[in-house]
Amino acid sequence: MSKLRILYVASEINPFLQTSAVADFVRKLPQAMQERGMEIRILVPRFGLINERKNRLHEVVRLSGINIAVGDEEKPLVIKVASIPNAKLQVYFIDNEDYFHRKSVFFDKNDNFYKDNDERAIFFCKGVLETVKKLGWAPDIVHCNDWMTSLIPLYLKTTYKNDPLFQDTKSVFTIYNNGFAHQFDEGLLDKVKMMDISDSMLENLKSADFAGFIKTGAQYADAVIKAEEEVSQSLNQLLEEIEKQKTVNTIEKDDNFLDSYYNLYNELVG
Repeated sequence: MSKLRILYVASEINPFLQTSAVADFVRKLPQAMQERGMEIRILVPRFGLINERKNRLHEVVRLSGINIAVGDEEKPLVIKVASIPNAKLQVYFIDNEDYFHRKSVFFDKNDNFYKDNDERAIFFCKGVLETVKKLGWAPDIVHCNDWMTSLIPLYLKTTYKNDPLFQDTKSVFTIYNNGFAHQFDEGLLDKVKMMDISDSMLENLKSADFAGFIKTGAQYADAVIKAEEEVSQSLNQLLEEIEKQKTVNTIEKDDNFLDSYYNLYNELVG
């Protein structure tokens, strides 16, 4: 069996940033898969809480310099990289001064949800795929974690489906208990759109809320996973809705945890 290439995409990763269960999951699973012979890349946002000097981030000039369209605006994409201590893993950071230099993640110091978190997610998802193109690295699997990554399965099935790098790529979308109550403005769909994306493809996103992002990720992913067994009542209802259209797998955090993911990836690639 040839070496599988797996791209992990998430909002956070230990030891650089931890606000939820995502950070531990994305720290442990890629290393375990690498130890089983898979080729790994990891991409996360460079939120302002991440100390660049302490974590030894440095800009990758050859990957930076692309502009990413978000609605009518284009924003410059900066790529930074750092190594995980005591692991042979590099993490690429998607950066942009307007979106990621605040000293908090999704909420301001008064606990208000940032109104442009939708734009930050769109910039991140598009930036991930453009960075992979610049790397010239064709992933067999893109494993997307949490709502911020939920547009990647959509983009892989539409705008990027004819790109030679992505034409055989499968996506996995893992859902976490990280809901929010905010509803974005009506401009969301226009900002999300790219080539080959029609209004009908964004039906699930019309609610412009957490549920809309999660449903969209689940709709276009090749496999959907629930990360945590204990979830909120609202997320449980959302998962029940999704399961009417798609199988949602739960991979128990037991002795077979790593084997289950290893087997899932291999089955998806066939």
